[in-house]
This record gives sequence, C-alpha cells and structure tokens, in this order.
Amino acid sequence: MNDQPKGVGRMWNLYKMGGVTPAIASILGSQNAQQMAFIRSINKEQRKQPMLETPLSEMEYVVFDLETTGFYAANGDEIISFGAVRMIGDRIDKEQTFYSLVNPKRRIPASITELTGITNEMAGEAPDLMQTLHDFMEFVGKRLLIAHAAGHDKQFLNAALWKTSRVSLNHRVLDTMLVGKWLEPKMESYGLDEVLAANGIPITQRHHALEDSLMTAKLWQIYLRKIKERQIVTLGDLYAYLSNY
Repeated sequence: MNDQPKGVGRMWNLYKMGGVTPAIASILGSQNAQQMAFIRSINKEQRKQPMLETPLSEMEYVVFDLETTGFYAANGDEIISFGAVRMIGDRIDKEQTFYSLVNPKRRIPASITELTGITNEMAGEAPDLMQTLHDFMEFVGKRLLIAHAAGHDKQFLNAALWKTSRVSLNHRVLDTMLVGKWLEPKMESYGLDEVLAANGIPITQRHHALEDSLMTAKLWQIYLRKIKERQIVTLGDLYAYLSNY
C-alpha cells in the first residue's frame, strides 16, 4: 500500500528475523508497538472461539458500523468513524457503546461530508487509525460481530487490520441483510432504511456510525425473536439456513 507507515518494509524484515516486539518498537515506537501487539493477540485468540454450538439467546454480540471516505478500501478510501453497541442475546446494552472519529489522513469528499456530517476539520482532530482500531478491537473482544450489508464494513475492517497489524479479521461477522433476505423474502429492497421501516423501527440519524449500530441492534432483536419462532437455536443452525443466500 502507498500509505504504509514509514519503514514498514524494514519492520517486516526485522519481524522475520527477530520477532514482533523489537521489530515494531524499533520503527513505530513503544505505544504503537503495544497497540499492534494487542490487535494481533485479540485476532489470534479469536480463532479458538467455539461459537457454532452457542445458543443465539446466550451469545454476546457487538453490532457495529463504519463510515468511510468512499466505497473501496483497495482504492485508498479510509475509515472516518467507528460505532458499536454490545448485546447479550436480544438485550441491547446501551451503557456499552463505542464511538470515535478517525483521522483518515486524506481529504473527505464533499459528498461524504454531506452524507455523514463529518468534516475535514473534525477528522483532522481525531485519533489516527491505529489508536481507534486498537480501542475498537478492545471493545469487541471475542464477541460475534454483526453489521447490516456487512461486506462493506468487513472490507474496510480487514484493510485496517492489515495496514496497521498485518493480520486479517478472524471474527465471525453476521450480516442482518442476509438474515433479512431469508426471513422476509418478498421485500423489494433490503437497504437499512427499508428493513427498519418494514419492522417498525424509528429511524433516528442515518449515516452516523453509532446511531446506525443502535438501529441495527434493534433490528437484530426482532430478527432473533423470529429466528426463535422457527426453532433455530444455535449459530451453527442459523448458518445452515443462511447457506443458500
């Protein structure tokens, strides 16, 4: 990537020879080294999580949303905000939320500012990607991730993890759009606005990462109840039904 941290090539040569800590510390400094080590550790531990047999009613979730400068991480678009809320089963914990702007270190298009309300001045004062990603992953822990139209968010989260820490996302990501297509097959559109309206969920503030996360969490509450009515108990059971979508 063209916007890798300075010295990243040397860092990964050092990594091959001497391990993560001295390599990272020598290039990025101790704080970034600690943040990167934490992100790598969380990601590694996630591989050990046996989730498929866990009842959906007992599962811990983080419902999240990202706002970005555009649609394609591979073309240089960047994350400009993270939003998330924790759930246990169908209970939303509004005391456990996460929200942060991110400094994308590039200009935010006027169309994105109009859509999200995030200006270049606001983003310029925000933490950098490494800091915010560290804080977000700490908030997520080992929980299952949920997002609406999750392909977009997963693409950018993967790109951020690779850019900062040279890892890919190991967390499972459940897409409420996919669940909606299975539960409500006759809808014409499965955009967030349409599925919220179809399920009687008030729209508060769209394209704000935390507000979108909270609305998606309310959608997941409703979907969980519908899933339960179909005698589907575990995440593995649900994946089996979603496999055709």
